[in-house]
Amino acid sequence: MSELQDLVAHLGESVQQLAGLVGMAGQRFTTNLTASFTTMTLKHWIRLVMIVGTYLLVRPYIIKLGAKHQEKQFEKAHAEEEEAQAKISPNQLRGQVDVPDDSDDELPEPEATAASTAADWGKKARKRQRNMIKKLIDAEEKRLQELQEDEEDKDIEQYLT
Repeated sequence: MSELQDLVAHLGESVQQLAGLVGMAGQRFTTNLTASFTTMTLKHWIRLVMIVGTYLLVRPYIIKLGAKHQEKQFEKAHAEEEEAQAKISPNQLRGQVDVPDDSDDELPEPEATAASTAADWGKKARKRQRNMIKKLIDAEEKRLQELQEDEEDKDIEQYLT
């Protein structure tokens, strides 16, 4: 039990020392900051203005340089993805029509949102195209079904006459 009391007493002393250290650091910071501005000469003020001005002038160019570097990395990654997707499957060579999924209604992947802009351009056009392909496929299936029914009717007529 006495060990626990000693431990709590030591913890209390440590917290007091930590609070004193933080207070001393804050006091030194304010003292040094005020002293540095009150003792600045004209030469130091001019140097400070030149450094800040240079930073403000150069910053946009540094940002543009970073953007170009980032764009090159994106294009390189995008080209690698396109090479992987460029392979044609045998079904595509045979002329099979693949109806795209309604992926616009789902939440996009995080990778896609990083690359996309604020506006989803062409979303309505993709939906119209998807609907048109579905209608064409449905019409073709209906036509084939009617042809098959006509052939069945002819077979039945042949047996009836």
